[in-house]
Amino acid sequence: MTNLATKLRERLSLADPVPMAFERHDVVEADGYLRERIEYQGLEGDPIPAFLFTPRGRDALGGVVVFHQHNGEFHFGKSEVAGDVGNAFQAFGPALARKGIAVLAPDSITFEDRRAAVRGVEPDYYDWLQHYNAMSYRLLDGDLLMRKVLDDAQRALSVLLQATGLDERLVGVAGHSYGGYTALYHAAVDARCQWACISGSVCSFETRRREGTGFTLFEAVPGLAHLIDTHDLLSAIGPRPTMVVSGTKDKYSRDADQVVAKVAGNFITELRVDREHALDQERFDAIVEWIVARASES
Repeated sequence: MTNLATKLRERLSLADPVPMAFERHDVVEADGYLRERIEYQGLEGDPIPAFLFTPRGRDALGGVVVFHQHNGEFHFGKSEVAGDVGNAFQAFGPALARKGIAVLAPDSITFEDRRAAVRGVEPDYYDWLQHYNAMSYRLLDGDLLMRKVLDDAQRALSVLLQATGLDERLVGVAGHSYGGYTALYHAAVDARCQWACISGSVCSFETRRREGTGFTLFEAVPGLAHLIDTHDLLSAIGPRPTMVVSGTKDKYSRDADQVVAKVAGNFITELRVDREHALDQERFDAIVEWIVARASES
């Protein structure tokens, strides 16, 4: 494990990954894949629901945990990765499973079925407050939301491995926007992530502050900017294959090319387009193809 990963884990008091018990629920048969509801417990005994997508009629080439986006839509989580709601270019579960990749898509804390007041995919006025409270209540207790988010991420990878029986050498993580930030930090601290696809979420702290771009609430870690910057996180992932997807007009990846340029080695595949934050067909297809290629090479 890299020095940065060790320092960050110590700063967060992040425990090592552990095997996870999980429950299997309803299975839905679809065109080319199966979708199964999985549930397991989080660090605080909280239930974490997820969808597991597996290829139909054949063994998986590999597996990936896909962390969903934010987009101010707390009522969308795993169901957007499933293609049931939201943006069609977030439906990585079906697209990857049809190509032979097992996908675990969990709800992040305070999203969809992990909201305090309601469940499902209908919005609630106080959704934003639940997300804010997830950070502020922990700060009051001397704890950190990042510890919870990354512990959740580690548990998701453990469940993916155990539910599919895949070899650790065949799994990675991916996400766009909020999901991309989750994948970025998770891959930096968890060596089991054999590769990482990070979309719409590579931007230096300096640029984000200068342009008034928001930080994810889980990045509210006192002194974090004195410990790391974005290029350090990417460096910590290397030499494991990493894909960085960005848009020149995307404030969340404004200087992604400059960040990547600071990273030594040739483990990063960069796709930069002259477009906004939201994914489109070109980037969606490129992400799917890259993930399938990584699994096929393992």
